[in-house]
Amino acid sequence: MTNQIRRAAVSIPSNIAEGQGRLSRGEFKQFLGHARGSVFELESQILIARNLGYLNLEDAAALIERITEIGKLLNGLLKSLDREFTSN
Repeated sequence: MTNQIRRAAVSIPSNIAEGQGRLSRGEFKQFLGHARGSVFELESQILIARNLGYLNLEDAAALIERITEIGKLLNGLLKSLDREFTSN
């Protein structure tokens, strides 16, 4: 479980960075989508860890709050790319 959580957590910034290095906006958005998927995966893993008793409720809630904020930031970035695309 620890390894799955680590992989999902590392995957978020890794996909953002790889997407930023791509040559097109479409590819960047695709990698942001992968990062967003990793956000949901990480959230699921935290909930599973909590339900199995590996995390207490307070720690799990704090992590979910941070994960949710990351998801909101990614959604905002995706929306800004869509707005930028439609305004050009």
